[in-house]
Amino acid sequence: MIRTATLELATAGNGQVIDITDAMQGVLYGTQLQHGIATVFCPSATSAVTTIEYESGAVRDFQRLFDEIVPPDGEYLHNQQRGDDNGHSHVRAALLGPSLTVPFSDGRLTLGTWQRVVYVDFDTRPRQRRLVVQIIGE
Repeated sequence: MIRTATLELATAGNGQVIDITDAMQGVLYGTQLQHGIATVFCPSATSAVTTIEYESGAVRDFQRLFDEIVPPDGEYLHNQQRGDDNGHSHVRAALLGPSLTVPFSDGRLTLGTWQRVVYVDFDTRPRQRRLVVQIIGE
């Protein structure tokens, strides 16, 4: 059986990290499926999803990593060609990726003890975002 739902988020942008684990688990509960996989996808070229231990130190370390490897004040051809200021946002999102799949068993996502699913909005301004959650299971 396949079920699809959406999650709506208001984001601040600029590398904001949002824990979406409980929202994904809520979608899964609503399906009453017990075993399978849950995928979350962000239809955006400037945001991504991953897992992390969602505590302030780890989140800040994660954000700092992107500032170091893809600095916001770097020179990006995208900015020059499009007149934008978010070339770094596109590169960061491409590095991390737009989707994540998590298996579930007994109606629960099979995440590690401290592991949380997070959405990261790399764009340079606040946005209204829509994530797609698709669950395949029995």
